[in-house]
Amino acid sequence: MISPDNLTTGRMTDLLTVLTPAVLEAGEVIMEIHRRGVFARTKSDGSPVSEADEAAEAILLAALAEHVPGIAVVSEENAASHAIDPPRMFFLVDPIDGTREFLRADGNGAFTVNIGLVLDRRPVFGIVHAPALDRFFAGMVGGGAWETSGGETRAIRVRDIPETGPLAVASRSHRDPQTNGWLDEHGITDTIATGSSVKFGLLAAGEADVYPRFGPTMEWDTAAGEAVLRAAGGRVACLDGSDFAYGKPEFRNTPFIACAGYDIGAG
Repeated sequence: MISPDNLTTGRMTDLLTVLTPAVLEAGEVIMEIHRRGVFARTKSDGSPVSEADEAAEAILLAALAEHVPGIAVVSEENAASHAIDPPRMFFLVDPIDGTREFLRADGNGAFTVNIGLVLDRRPVFGIVHAPALDRFFAGMVGGGAWETSGGETRAIRVRDIPETGPLAVASRSHRDPQTNGWLDEHGITDTIATGSSVKFGLLAAGEADVYPRFGPTMEWDTAAGEAVLRAAGGRVACLDGSDFAYGKPEFRNTPFIACAGYDIGAG
């Protein structure tokens, strides 16, 4: 039984082994629904939800209940879970991060299945699966990060800032004036736009350097990606440079800067 007091790298490796099949299955179901056509409704908070979100979440929650029944789970589509008092260790699950990208007719496949494990307010384990892009990221803090694509697995690590300057990733669906202002203030002109926690994967894999986010996000949007990034040598910081914490009221995030080789200071 995994507990806050015995969460070793070995136990996180076992966790990755038992949860990977469920994440891949959720990805297959999502893609099957995507191919036949997606219909969505609007939730009370104005965000979209589809049959695919609900089907994927059922698969993930069943796997967590089977393999780690003693750990609390907060998941996007389970509204009741949003009211829990965050314990010392808990999972954050987003069955489809980037639902708007999933629903777009001109979507670029930037939607993901996310499972993150938080210990003492910091993400320590994460899986980010982008089924349409055939990219599967996993990481455990203290144990490294990996990407599987095309049937091959490789270790990944953040890169040093290139001589040409940092490359920023930004939200495709939620780009805002604050993001543009931050990029201008820091002299960053080279950017790419994509959706979901794919952005964390690009940072972790050494394909980009910084991801500023001022628009609204929830903790289930970021926990898995941050865990992968931290495992690959990066970090996520508040605007003052302090570490980003989880278990906030309503599991709602504040603005943050995700850094690979980029350094915004320690606050």
